[in-house]
Amino acid sequence: MVETIFDLPVEKQIFYAVLGFSWTVYLWEAYLSYRQRRIYRSTTHVPQELGKIMDSETFEKSRLYQLDKSNFSFWSGLYSETEGTLILLLGGIPFLWGVAGSVTARFGFSPDYEITQSLVFLTLATLFSAFTGLPWSLYNTFVIEEKHGFNQQTLGFFLKDAVKKFVVTQCILLPVTSLLLYIIKIGGDYFFIYAWLFTLAVSLVLVTIYADYIAPLFDKFTPLPEGELKTEIETMAKSISFPLTKVYVVEGSKRSSHSNAYFYGFFKNKRIVLFDTLLEDYSPLNKAGDPQPEQPESEETSSESKAKPKNKKQGCNNPEILAVLGHELGHWKLGHTVKNIVISQMNSFLCFFLFAVLIGRKELFVAFGFTDSQPTLIGLMIIFQFIFSPYNELLSFCLTVLSRRFEFQADAFARAMGKASELYSALIKLNKDNLGFPVADWLFSMWHYSHPPLLERLRALGNVKQD
Repeated sequence: MVETIFDLPVEKQIFYAVLGFSWTVYLWEAYLSYRQRRIYRSTTHVPQELGKIMDSETFEKSRLYQLDKSNFSFWSGLYSETEGTLILLLGGIPFLWGVAGSVTARFGFSPDYEITQSLVFLTLATLFSAFTGLPWSLYNTFVIEEKHGFNQQTLGFFLKDAVKKFVVTQCILLPVTSLLLYIIKIGGDYFFIYAWLFTLAVSLVLVTIYADYIAPLFDKFTPLPEGELKTEIETMAKSISFPLTKVYVVEGSKRSSHSNAYFYGFFKNKRIVLFDTLLEDYSPLNKAGDPQPEQPESEETSSESKAKPKNKKQGCNNPEILAVLGHELGHWKLGHTVKNIVISQMNSFLCFFLFAVLIGRKELFVAFGFTDSQPTLIGLMIIFQFIFSPYNELLSFCLTVLSRRFEFQADAFARAMGKASELYSALIKLNKDNLGFPVADWLFSMWHYSHPPLLERLRALGNVKQD
């Protein structure tokens, strides 16, 4: 008689269901990536409809860049899935919990000090993750990004940055986790409400202090100098009642030549942040590309000049920057930011409520090797990461669809401000600067793209012509 999964004890059913779903998601993602790689390999010439907006040299560069990224993603994803599977099969989680218990015992803490043991476990787990992820991060930065002209970091800067990120993360993660565990322990029957309110407060505080106190630890922020661009940004913000208080330029060029812009802040205290790589007149990469007549041209510098022609400028001009900000401010004016916060907090509350329902189920802990104890931190990990994984996948897809809708609406807002032509040319420039590949498999883009493909956005903006 053949034994099926349904004949196994319930804890084994849970374990194999989690493992099976994880590999199902991985194989689905791998299939989607395979479809997109076929597009990268087969689309070697600029499609006719793209002929006026993308030259063949840039098209080929973006094709090779995205192909390299996709191949890297395949191997890193396979490693990650294999590592996660081995950790579960070999009992890595209860083993690490035991190691954390041994460490705390050495310092005189008994097993009753569960929160202390949880913090040691969390530190060891994040250390393990940092070390196993480091080779992949190094390869991505110093091979792929370097090869395609984006990386601006030295190895020393990269390693110093990695250590700094780890330390800052621990300084935030450990106190927050200890307080959350304490609230769950003493909260009684309604602990899930208190836990949700606590995480809401933490997220609001982090959003408030991030740009002023955390981000400057990693990047240099300077006020945008007085001048035409700043005046026009302030005028545009005032025209839609956006409560702008400051405009910053962040020195993103010391890290990468990719560009970005965003705003942050609550209520009447909004700030706009522009990457220096976005600003044509400020980007150090443009200054670095200026002719250096007295320097001999070696084979290496010759190949660099081919990759970065002198007549190519990084970033957007002032009208295009205003159009990009018009799009970003559209997100605020149309309530997209508030809607995303509401959705996030509704989801958070639901998850904590379901956690409260499931945390007492001993079979969940037994399924992952915890036969003698039911630590709260392990319960959070099992339920939020493993048991909720089908729900998380569905929610992620729905949010991706919603995000694309919001992007079209923000583009339409910028168009209504009379900036369609400038946004049209800005999108093309940003796509070129970031080597975005404008041809996508429909299924891959539907599942992954939080922003609509370039051609769809340009068509939605209408038949505007660039100079």
